[in-house]
Amino acid sequence: MKTRFTRRAAVKALGAGAIPLAAQTVQNPAMPRGGLPKEQGMQLGVFSISLAVKDLRASRQFYEKLGFKPFAGNGQNWQIMKNGDHIIGLFQGMFEKNVLTFNPGWDANAQKLNAFTDVRELAHQLKAQGVQFAKEIEESPAGPASFIAVDPDGNPILFDQHV
Repeated sequence: MKTRFTRRAAVKALGAGAIPLAAQTVQNPAMPRGGLPKEQGMQLGVFSISLAVKDLRASRQFYEKLGFKPFAGNGQNWQIMKNGDHIIGLFQGMFEKNVLTFNPGWDANAQKLNAFTDVRELAHQLKAQGVQFAKEIEESPAGPASFIAVDPDGNPILFDQHV
C-alpha cells in the first residue's frame, strides 16, 4: 500500500526545524489569509494584451480554440476577445509590436467604473518616477486620453482611457 506523503505530514513528522527557513511558509501580516494583498498603488483599470497579428481570421480561430469569444471590434482589422476575465485584442496592421494595455475607468466588460484614477494622473505619477514615454498624454481636463510608456526592454505599455 502506498502512503501519500505531503509537505504538511513531513513538517509534522520532522518538526519545522527540519525544513530550511527559506522553504517554510510564513504568513505576512499585510497579506490576507489565503490570498493576495488588497489592491494597493495605482488603479490601472482592466488589463489586456494587444497582439499584432498577421492574419486576423487565423488568429481569431486559434484563440476561439482556447475558449475566447469575440467581444468587440470590427472583425476586419481588429477584434477584442474574452475568456472569462481574460482579454486579448487582435490587431492586424495596426501595431508593430505586441502591446500591454490598461484601460483606466473600465471593468473587464468595458463598463465604466464608479471610481478610478484618471489616465492624466497616472501619466503624471509615472513621469515623476522617471518612466520613459513613447507617446505623451494629450492635455485635456477630463475624458478620453492615452499615453504609451516603455519598459526597460522596449515593450510598449498603452494606457488608454475611453471614459
